[in-house]
Amino acid sequence: MIMRPGQQLLLPANPLFIWCSLIAAMLINMLQNMGLLGRAAWTPDVLAVALVFWTVHQPLRVSIGAAFVFGLLMDVHQGGLLGQHALAYTVLSFSAITIHRRLLWFSVLSQAAQVLPLFALAHAVELVLGLLSGGIFPGFSLLLAPLVEALLWPVANLVLLAPQLRAPNPDANRPL
Repeated sequence: MIMRPGQQLLLPANPLFIWCSLIAAMLINMLQNMGLLGRAAWTPDVLAVALVFWTVHQPLRVSIGAAFVFGLLMDVHQGGLLGQHALAYTVLSFSAITIHRRLLWFSVLSQAAQVLPLFALAHAVELVLGLLSGGIFPGFSLLLAPLVEALLWPVANLVLLAPQLRAPNPDANRPL
């Protein structure tokens, strides 16, 4: 694979770390939903950020099927319309897979700008399904959630790529 100039060569991703980070993101989402105010419309969907990150960086390990299963788990947890999050996460994962090769050529801030429409699309799918099933409009603060998720993209890059970074100064004891 041809790498962009200045991009650091990474170690292989540990599958255990990938799945533990996705489960941790799901638990963070669940904790947000059980807060004092319930799920506010502007709060970021941390699981969506993690799913897009791993779908972009490891599309063979985290795919549309994993997004569907995590979406069903979130639907069961929230007790809402079954399949609402599943469809939104599936659309999000499919969109991330379609742009993953192009996305990796850009800097992290440019990547955040390019995943913003994906997060907006996922929230739009959730909103439309919720309204069609008889739900109420959560308010215009819903427009802040994709922006907050795009702002979390650089943080996700730092945290989730940290175990894959190689040593900056290889020596005789570290050949790579």
